[in-house]
Amino acid sequence: MKVYVQPGSIIDLTAPAGGFTSGVPVRVGAFFGVPQCSVLVGVKGAVKLDGVFELPKVSAQAWTEGQLIYSPAAGGALTSVSATGAFLVGVATEAAANPSAVGRVRLNGVGVVAVA
Repeated sequence: MKVYVQPGSIIDLTAPAGGFTSGVPVRVGAFFGVPQCSVLVGVKGAVKLDGVFELPKVSAQAWTEGQLIYSPAAGGALTSVSATGAFLVGVATEAAANPSAVGRVRLNGVGVVAVA
């Protein structure tokens, strides 16, 4: 097929201010994913947009399997709270206790849109 480019599970994105750190989730425009390498600002780096990852969560929340997970508008730890400006990024693949620093999330692999 002449128009096919790539599978799209991992794409190269330009690192914003602060660059990318391998394994630390990022949002670039409507993309949300996990960088596969560390790069400086302005440099392109591979970002995985789907799959299951163990990611930082709001410690004081308990997550349930199948619960929608959001990235806060300001960034930082993922949350189960759908607040204005937050971005839906995936679904919890298993329960996570309160307190706990991380939770397992299956990333959607689609462009994220802020909650109104």
